[in-house]
Amino acid sequence: MRKFLYVIVFISGMVSLAVEFAASRLLGNYFGTSNLVWASIVGLILIYLTAGYFIGGAWADKSPKHETLYKILSWAALAVALIPLTSRPILRLASNAFDELQLGALVGSFVAVMVLFIIPVTLIGTASPFAIRLAITDTQQAGKVSGRIYAISTLGSFTGTFLPTLLLIPTIGTYRTFLVLASLLMLFSFIGFFITSGWRKLLPYVWMPLVIAALFLWGVPGTDKNTTGLVYETESSYNYIQVIEHNDNMFLRLNEGQGVHSRYTADQLFFNGPWEQVVAAPFFNSAPVAPEQITDIAIIGLAAGTTARDAAVVFPNAVIDGIEIDPKIVEVGREYFDMNDPNLNVIIQDGRWGIQNSTKKYDIISVDAYRPPYIPWHMTTQEFFQILKDHLKDNGVMVINIGRGIDDRRLIDSLYTTIHTVFPSLYVTDLSGSFNSILFATNTETNLQNFLDNYVILNEDQETNQFLLGVMATTYSGLQETANDGIIFTDDLAPIEGITNSMIMQFLFSGDVETLE
Repeated sequence: MRKFLYVIVFISGMVSLAVEFAASRLLGNYFGTSNLVWASIVGLILIYLTAGYFIGGAWADKSPKHETLYKILSWAALAVALIPLTSRPILRLASNAFDELQLGALVGSFVAVMVLFIIPVTLIGTASPFAIRLAITDTQQAGKVSGRIYAISTLGSFTGTFLPTLLLIPTIGTYRTFLVLASLLMLFSFIGFFITSGWRKLLPYVWMPLVIAALFLWGVPGTDKNTTGLVYETESSYNYIQVIEHNDNMFLRLNEGQGVHSRYTADQLFFNGPWEQVVAAPFFNSAPVAPEQITDIAIIGLAAGTTARDAAVVFPNAVIDGIEIDPKIVEVGREYFDMNDPNLNVIIQDGRWGIQNSTKKYDIISVDAYRPPYIPWHMTTQEFFQILKDHLKDNGVMVINIGRGIDDRRLIDSLYTTIHTVFPSLYVTDLSGSFNSILFATNTETNLQNFLDNYVILNEDQETNQFLLGVMATTYSGLQETANDGIIFTDDLAPIEGITNSMIMQFLFSGDVETLE
């Protein structure tokens, strides 16, 4: 009997952490995965577990029966199974509110969904104190038994941290992940119930797994979001991915859906976005710079390949290394965004690791891995930018896409200050009608006259691609004065979250959104 208590404690610990990670993905699809969202999830789950510990201890003293424990966990399993069904209409409301930034509806939906986790997580939290009460038959072994149960529960939690993110969510999706977790918890609860109380007492509860079976079949039909023009959605270990078709354009959206990460139209290259700005990068060097001279390009944050497509058109001799951490996005890019250029070499790796371990030197390194609040801090530091500089040719240029607030340039200022400690010459251009600024950093000392000289030479050449000239004109028209002093980010200290969190709040309260046009 005690041995099975250890089993159920392991399963409960595993499900509790797995539910937490599944909750992050459930909410991340609609509210994003910023540290603000993570802090809310982790903090509230811990509060629910704390309540479960108190309730479980008192309940065990009042009814120290195995049957009671397995009943509690059976109800917990059912509550876990109901989360996806009950959350979907609330989250769709949140999705619409986020698209239009109706702050009250957005916050209300977030709170409502977190309330859905009170019952299942609190009930799961009762397992360990209840099991301790049942397992202790000799008070002289109380410490040993308690330690063993908490150790087993923690091992279960360790397993639960990997199960949803590495296996379940990428394979069957977030909603059915909840159903699988509920099924596991209910299965072992029923086994314990049967062992300790027999099938007659179990019989009144057999409707519970039938409910879960029905939810598997009919409970979560349709798409996660009712986004207009949605043609495809999927989930990976890293993102909730949407492909949206609007006016013959394909758009790639991730997670909560604010911002477009890639765009494709068969007969169009220029979108006044950050993607095409990469082709202007080498022309900050001394004139003349011919497009045919550019032979090696790295793109950190390939997404669905919009930048690679633009670069392939302008630089016909270039081999492009596209580094993207999410293989599912690469699949989407190939199927929906025509990311099939023969000169594109896709590398599935973390951006910093991928470029650091490259043996090549590049004419251009593009960093398009920022999207507040999703800014990987390890790609904002002096050490990272030194890695990029070391992988540039003598006349190489780094170009980086930076999000900004409406009237908040602190992120740009800090990155400018940090990068300027590594690169000698920097230029910043703002893109009109967006929240994007592009920073160019040259590996050698340059000046703006170089850019103008290259434009004049290219403009006089009748064979010059007109798309390139249009991009260069946009780059020049958006050039800004030297940025203000900001924080220098290092691998030891990169307090970027404070900046991005305040930018998020400013963005939410502003009511401004980037629309599909």
